Amino acid sequence: MRGVHPVPRTPEKFMSDWAPWFRFLLAILATWRLVRLVAREDGPFDAIVKLRQHAGTGFIGQLMDCPYCLSLWIAAPPALTLADSIAAWAIAWLAISGGAVFLENLLERRSAPSP
Repeated sequence: MRGVHPVPRTPEKFMSDWAPWFRFLLAILATWRLVRLVAREDGPFDAIVKLRQHAGTGFIGQLMDCPYCLSLWIAAPPALTLADSIAAWAIAWLAISGGAVFLENLLERRSAPSP
């Protein structure tokens, strides 16, 4: 196609073209992945282990060990991409966190040994 130049996307407009349900699903998956990485894994090159050791047993250290607590903190920024008001943000925030916790519980049950 001669003479047709794609419009460059700016970071602010990148996700706005996607369907809201798809953005919501991506927010849940991204939140779950970060929660899983921080709370349950060592991370690449043991980076998370080192962070956990540095955090110790204080507030941040305890937060890093609790996937339920982490999901609330990690879900807050992605909820901003879905919401256009404070009320919508609060609903999106809790829904994203809940979705991440649901996935974590589902995975934990699948990997738990049978009695």
